[in-house]
Amino acid sequence: MKAVITVVGKDTVGVVARVGGVCGNLNINIEDITQSIMQEMFCMIMLVDLSRCNVSHEQVREALADLGKEMGMQVTITRQEVFEAMHHI
Repeated sequence: MKAVITVVGKDTVGVVARVGGVCGNLNINIEDITQSIMQEMFCMIMLVDLSRCNVSHEQVREALADLGKEMGMQVTITRQEVFEAMHHI
């Protein structure tokens, strides 16, 4: 199963490494990353593979939200099935 992780907030050093570290700890494979700085706001989108993740989706969501709070950023995850459901009406 695939998912999209988004990170938005004031640009700071180490964001990619910290989010990547959480993914690594949870056995989530990062397949693609795009990032940019928009008027001092850091924006990143990661496509990840959850097929070998070693915890529940809720635990992943909590870990990323906690990391976001620590960094003063918004970090969210949305599973692929949510995107598919939105476009399958």
